[in-house]
Amino acid sequence: MPSITIIGAGPGGYIAAFEAARRGASVTLVEKTNVGGTCLNTGCIPTKTLKSSAEALETASKLAQFGITASAGDESVSFKADMPAIVARKERVRQVLCGGLEKTCTSLNIRLIRGAAELTSTSTVLVHTEEGTEEIKSDNVIIATGSSTLDLPSLPVDHKYILNSDDALNLDHVPANMVIVGGGVIGCELAFIYRAFGTSVTIVEGMDRLLPIPSVDEDMSRLLQREAKKHRIKVELAKTVKSATVVDNKVVCVLSPSPFVEGATGADTIIEADAVLVAVGRTPNTEGLNLVEAGVETDNRGWIKADHGMRTSAKGIYAIGDALGPARVMLAHVASAEGLCAVANCFGEDKTLNYGVIPAGIFTSPEIGTVGISEADAIKQGFEVRSQVFQFRELGKAQAMGELPGMFKMICEKESGKILGVHIAGAHATDLIAEAALAIEKGLTAADLAHTIHAHPTLAEGLYEVAEGWLRGC
Repeated sequence: MPSITIIGAGPGGYIAAFEAARRGASVTLVEKTNVGGTCLNTGCIPTKTLKSSAEALETASKLAQFGITASAGDESVSFKADMPAIVARKERVRQVLCGGLEKTCTSLNIRLIRGAAELTSTSTVLVHTEEGTEEIKSDNVIIATGSSTLDLPSLPVDHKYILNSDDALNLDHVPANMVIVGGGVIGCELAFIYRAFGTSVTIVEGMDRLLPIPSVDEDMSRLLQREAKKHRIKVELAKTVKSATVVDNKVVCVLSPSPFVEGATGADTIIEADAVLVAVGRTPNTEGLNLVEAGVETDNRGWIKADHGMRTSAKGIYAIGDALGPARVMLAHVASAEGLCAVANCFGEDKTLNYGVIPAGIFTSPEIGTVGISEADAIKQGFEVRSQVFQFRELGKAQAMGELPGMFKMICEKESGKILGVHIAGAHATDLIAEAALAIEKGLTAADLAHTIHAHPTLAEGLYEVAEGWLRGC
C-alpha cells in the first residue's frame, strides 16, 4: 500500500486523507491552522450559519403575515441582530465540525501534524512545527493548500474600516452603512445577510450584472438584482472603487466608470460608509512550499498546473482544490471530488474528473442553484437550444411557505430535448439543483424529467413543471 502525505486539511485534503486511509494507505495530513480549511473556518459553513441567523430575523419580522401575533402586553417585542451572539453561535458550529474531523482522523489512524510544509523533493516534505522541523518521506504527495482573500492595492484592508470576507464573519456590531466591492458570490451573499441584520448596503460591481460568472444564467442575475432592489440593497454596476480613505471614522469611496465594461462612462462619484467589504477574488496559498525546487509548475499568478487526473509536472505530486485556481472550479465539493480522484491515481488507477457537470449553490435571498451551462454559453458553443421558464409563485408549496420570488429555467437541445443546463432561483434552490445535476450527468431529456412523478405539494414540482412546459413548447 502507498504512503501518502497530504498538505492542507480543507475539504479536498481531509476527504483525500479519509479515502486513502480507508483504502489502507499510510497517511500523514499536514495543516498549519485549523482542520476544515477555508470552507469550514472562514467560508461555506460560517457564512451559512450567519445566513441562518439572518433568515431567522427576517422570519421574525414577518410573523404577522403568518398569523402569529404577540400576547397582550407584549406589543413592544422587537427583534434585532445580536452580533456577538451570532458570531458565538457560528464559532460553536465550526468547533463541533472541526472536532468531528479530528476524531475521524484518529479513528482512521491518520497522523495529523500541525505545521507549515515545505517540499524538498518529489517524495520528501519538511514540516515546521512549534517543536521543530520534521522530515516526512512518502510515495506520493497531494497539495491541497487552498486559497486566501485577495487584497487590492487601492483598497488596503485594515480589518476595522476596510474589511475582507474573513472579517465580515467576525464583526461585533452591525455597521449602519456598508459598501461591498464585488458583486460575485461572496459579495452578494454577504450583502443579503447584512441587509437582513439592518445594514444599509451598496454593492459595487465592475461588470454589467451581478454574479458575472459564465455558469450563472443572465436571467438569474436579473432576478437577483430585482430582489436586491426589493431588499433596498443599492447596486452600482459597471463601476469600480478607485480609492477608499478613512476620514472621521467613515470610509470615503470614490467610484469610477469600470474599465471592464465597454462604453462605461460618467463622472466619478463619492459614497460614504462605516465599512467597506472587499470581495473581489482569491490568491493561492503556495508561498513557502518550494514548488519550483520540487519541479511543480505554476502559472504566472502562482496557481498550480495539473491535468484532469490531478497530476502536476512533478512525478508523484498531485494538486487539488483552490490551489489549482479559477481555471478549474473553486468549490469545496469540487476539491473533495478532486481529492478522491488523486487518491485513486496514487493507487495506480487512471482516473480523471469530469468538470462538465458540477452543481453550484449561491446562498443569497432567494438562493440560486445552477448546473450545466447557461443559455448564452450554450449558444456560444454552437448548440441549437430552446429554453423554458417556470415561476416559483405558481407552486402551491411556495405559496404556502410565503416564498414567492424565483424561477426554474431549463436549457435543452432543440431537437433531442437533452438537458444542457438548469438554473433555479428561489427557496431551497441549492437543494433542488441536485436532481438536475443527476439528470445532466445521466444525459436525460426534458421528457425524462416530465415523465417522472414528483410528489405534491413540493418545491421539486417546479422541475417537473419546467420540463413539462418545455415539452409543450409553451
